[in-house]
Order: sequence, then structure tokens, then C-alpha cells
Amino acid sequence: MGKPMKKKVPKTLLLFSILGPGLITANAGNDAGGVFTYASVGASYGYKMIWGLILITVSLAVVQERNARMAIVTGKGLAGLIREHFGVKLTFFAMLVAVIANFGVVIADFAGIAESLELFGVSKFISVPVFAVLIWVLVTKGSYKRVEKVFLAFTLLFFGYIISCFLVKPDWGNVLRQSVTPTLQMNRGYLTTFIGMIGTTITPYMQFYLQSSIVDKRMKISQLKYEKADAYFGAIFGNLIAFFIIVSTAVTLFKAKVTISSAEQAAMALAPLAGRYATVLFGVGLLGASVLACAVIPLSTSYTVCEAFGFESGVDNRLEEAPAFYTIYTAMIIAGAAVVLVPGLSLISVTLFSQQLAGILCPIILIFIVILVNNKKIMGEYANTKRQNILSFATVGFIVGMTLLLFVVLPLFYK
Repeated sequence: MGKPMKKKVPKTLLLFSILGPGLITANAGNDAGGVFTYASVGASYGYKMIWGLILITVSLAVVQERNARMAIVTGKGLAGLIREHFGVKLTFFAMLVAVIANFGVVIADFAGIAESLELFGVSKFISVPVFAVLIWVLVTKGSYKRVEKVFLAFTLLFFGYIISCFLVKPDWGNVLRQSVTPTLQMNRGYLTTFIGMIGTTITPYMQFYLQSSIVDKRMKISQLKYEKADAYFGAIFGNLIAFFIIVSTAVTLFKAKVTISSAEQAAMALAPLAGRYATVLFGVGLLGASVLACAVIPLSTSYTVCEAFGFESGVDNRLEEAPAFYTIYTAMIIAGAAVVLVPGLSLISVTLFSQQLAGILCPIILIFIVILVNNKKIMGEYANTKRQNILSFATVGFIVGMTLLLFVVLPLFYK
């Protein structure tokens, strides 16, 4: 008898088995700060910034694909590659940029957990400690595969935003027209909000997390095309959620001229305008987004610091095998949760600042990535092509240009 034939795994099933890092990373960007930023975009400017979101989606897809390619080709995280090829001083600088941006976002996301459950009558003094412990146990006591499955499950809660949007019945023709009509207002409020939208969509922590998680997943060159698909799908799905948040708040809060100062207020404001179900669904989406980000961002920080200093890292390691990795992870969770529990503390300024800071610092990390992905000693035949470089430089230039408009052009010519 001949050898039994091996069953060929359908490509669709293989793709779904690989989906994870790209989808998780992009959706972690729709965290509490992201929800508030997108809700502010819709409430303050209606549909006028959606054109920018479309450009940002393309930029995010380009950035995620580069990170996925570097991770699979080199088998190393971004911080590790920066240390090897730029030296300790620049590595420390890049790490500091990431840690500062990350900590502000972690605080905002624990605030998101508190705000989402306060919609259902749960005190933050119960919700924040409980979820902090659950998140810590999930990562420290699990394997990479188990953690990834839980993270993917939380992305399902984002469908709450989609349903909520259809409940408010927007004029889709008007949405489409304004989505393809670029408008740019030369005032500080508009530009600050726009940069905040960039900062919450393309953040430093996302680049470090995506690359490190792919390395942790131990993916091979033969799986590169599937991970690229994951990166592209994640960027499109993640920003599609952002689109629905903007539209749902534009059709309700913008028309009613309702001013919001938190994601919780955005959810509550929907009730009299779109019904209680819209508020509930918005709150469920906010909870899922916040929990996912509260797990991913401390992980990103741990990966970044450990790779920068050559410490053992990875979710598959036990506590005693990677003490520095889990110490940093634990410290980020404890510190972020503790700040949120300070009585009477207003977190809105922290939330806004964290998004804007991420938008300003992001080009620094992107420049490191562009240089690395063009280095043929590192990437070989997988280095950037001319077309990929055009997209890469356009992405960095777009973000730098918006930052210069806000901090240089606007103060000089529009006082």
C-alpha cells in the first residue's frame, strides 16, 4: 500500500489560523482614548474629518505590513533591532518615547473600564481592581495561544459600535460625499483633534507590540503572505470601527450640538437621541476596547524594555523565566489602575494628552522602522521596494506635516 495522502489545509482556514497580531493591534488602538477622540471628531465636526480617517487607514496598513515583514524575516522585535543597529543611546531614547506614551494610554484605558461599567451602575472601585487582576492573571498564567484567543474574543465586542451606528439611521449619501471631500480648518481645535485622531490610530506601542507578538507566535517565512493579510485586514477592520463611532456621534451629537468630555458622556448622550440600546451597545464596545488595550499596552511596554536591554521576554515564558518582563507588565497595570482610583481626579486631560503625545512621537518610531526595513543586510530580498518606500515616506510626511501645522505654522500665521 502507498503512503497515505496528506490532507491539504484550505487557504481560508490557514488564514483564519494566522489572524491575530494585526487584528488585535489595530483594534487595541480603538481604546477608551480612541473612542473619546473619535466621538469628539463626530460631535465637534460631523463628517468633516472622515476623509482624514481614510488616509490614516492606508497609513496604518502600510506601517503594520512593514512590522509584520520585519518580524517574520528577522525573528526579532522592533526594540531589539533598534538596539542592534542604532546603539544603546538611541535605543534608550526610542524606549523612553514608547514608555511615556504608553503609560498615559494605560491610565486612559483603565478610566475607560471604569466609565463603561459606571453606565451599568458598577463603581470604579470595584470594576478597576477586578479587571486589573483578571488581565494580570490572563497574561501571567497563560500561553501565547490562549492569550491571543481571549484578545480576539474581545474584538467581537466592537460590533456594538456598528449596530449602534445603524440604530441612529445616518444619511449614508451625505456620509459618502463628505468622506471623499477633504476639508482642512486652520484653527488649533481642528488640528489638535486631527492629530489626536492620528495618535490614537497609529501609535508607538502598536508597532512594538505587533512585531513582538508575531515573534512570540513563531511564524515562518512561508506564512508571510498570510500575516500580511492579517495586517491589512486588521487596519481596515480597526478603522472601520472608528468610522462607525464618528458617524454615530456625528448624526446625533453634532446635530444636537452636544459637547462631550469623555467616552462615557458620549454613550450617555446617545440615549435621548438614539435610544437606550445605542447607549448600552456603545458602553459594551467601550468595555471591550478598554480591556483589550489594558492588556496589550502593558505587554507592548514589557516587550519594548526587555528587548532594548536584552532581557528574556514572551508570554510563553513562566514568571521565573522572564522576571523583568512580568515585573514591568505588573507595574504598568498596578500604576495605571491606581491613578484611575484617585478620588476626584479628572482624567480627561490625561486622555487627550496621551493621544496627542502619541501622534507627535509616532514619526520618531516610524523613521526607525523605515531605515530598518530598507536595510538589505537585515531584510535581504524582503527589503522595501520603491513603491513601498513612496507609501512609507508619504505616511511619515503626512504625520510630521500635521504636527508642524499645529505647532509651527498655526502660531506664526493664525494667532
